[in-house]
Amino acid sequence: MMHATGTAKRLALGLGALVLLLAIASAAAIVGSARIHRGIAETMRREEGVRLSLELASAVRDQYAHQAHTIIIGDASHLGFYAEARDTVLRLTRALREAADRPEERSLVDRIEAESGRLDRIFRDSIVPAVLRGERQSVQEEHGRAQLVVTHIQDLTQELVSRFEAQIAQARAGADQAERRTLAVLVAILVAAPLVAAAVSLAIGRSIAVPVAQLQAGAARIAEGDLDTRIEVRGAPELVSLARRWNEMTASLRDHQEQLVRSEKLAGIGRLAAGVAHEINNPLGVILGYAKLLRKKADGTLAEDLAVVEEEALRAKHIVDGLLDLSRPLPPPSEQVDLRALAEDVVARLREARLLDGVSAEVEGAASAPGHAEKLRQVLVNLVRNAGEAAGPGGRVAVRLRERDGVAELIVQDSGPGVPAAARGKMFEPFFTTKPGGTGLGLAVSRAIARAHGGELAVAAAAEGGACFALTLPVAPAPARRRAAGGAKP
Repeated sequence: MMHATGTAKRLALGLGALVLLLAIASAAAIVGSARIHRGIAETMRREEGVRLSLELASAVRDQYAHQAHTIIIGDASHLGFYAEARDTVLRLTRALREAADRPEERSLVDRIEAESGRLDRIFRDSIVPAVLRGERQSVQEEHGRAQLVVTHIQDLTQELVSRFEAQIAQARAGADQAERRTLAVLVAILVAAPLVAAAVSLAIGRSIAVPVAQLQAGAARIAEGDLDTRIEVRGAPELVSLARRWNEMTASLRDHQEQLVRSEKLAGIGRLAAGVAHEINNPLGVILGYAKLLRKKADGTLAEDLAVVEEEALRAKHIVDGLLDLSRPLPPPSEQVDLRALAEDVVARLREARLLDGVSAEVEGAASAPGHAEKLRQVLVNLVRNAGEAAGPGGRVAVRLRERDGVAELIVQDSGPGVPAAARGKMFEPFFTTKPGGTGLGLAVSRAIARAHGGELAVAAAAEGGACFALTLPVAPAPARRRAAGGAKP
């Protein structure tokens, strides 16, 4: 057992001091950068306000020039150009209102807007009628009034420009001050950091032996076959990184080993299924033949019962074929499966088979997904039957369905004792079972079917007790998902 030495403690203190300095430097840089950014952003906003103010002043002059042109030519032929100039003034006024975010600025914009409207009314209500009537004296008087309004608007825009420019100067001064403060803090830290780094370097030089010993001990345990070993090293970053790589490699090796075991078990299922398929299919064929023959002679309820016998015998044959197909991928989904209808039918069939006697079973929600109906039925039969057996007489089984984020989710929950925590990691391994009469194949086959559909089957502990199995399936087949992902790219 290794104990922390004085060197290790000093190393930790040195590294902590260095990290603290770096944290202070980073915080100072971030805070300073934020202040500078705010100053620059404020400057840009105010410069935009200056630009809009100057453009508005120019647009008002253009508006006035078009009024003068109408007076000169003495008719209404120039009113279209005037309307365009007026629209420009209105557009710039709206933009300037958005740029003015202080009460005094907005007050100036309101006054500019009011004067601009007054200028427009003088032109439309007084100047134009006087021009068309040829009343030159009235035209000159109203034109003089319009000129005074234009002068007033120019004064207002100049006042607004002055306010914006004052705020620009203030924002720039604040940004310059933040830059100087940040620079001062960073210089101070840069002076202190080498001193701390020198002390830390000395401690690192004397602390290499312990991490190397830890690496050596961990490597020895791994060489002996202990793949659960994790090497924990504190010291030089290179050794910490090396230990992390060792741990990743060990975890990967352990996962591959477990996957190999699972693959061997699945291969065993395939070989077992291949060996007994012929023996199972023969009696199934006889059952199917007699069921069809008797159904032709029967009627009413008996014919319906024989139809169920025939259908279930066919399903049993499909299950045997499904075991043989575990090592082969399923073809693309051929139909859109209504999961609620499928779940309700499964519950009804299990009730008819007296496999849910005394158990309250409910189906809630709705969802659908592309898939193979019979394969998904096989999964649901297995999950609901297991839930009913776990709940027992007087128990409850709930099947909940929903769609969200492009995934159809089907949850089967029971009120039974639940799945022991130690067994959850092995629930889907072939031949692992917690039931005395179980084969350990149902959940393994069910997960294989779920994954063949591009989905997943997982187990979790229910908050209110009991077991909870979640089947998730994509609501769109793989090619459609790839097309959707490709179409979402810019």
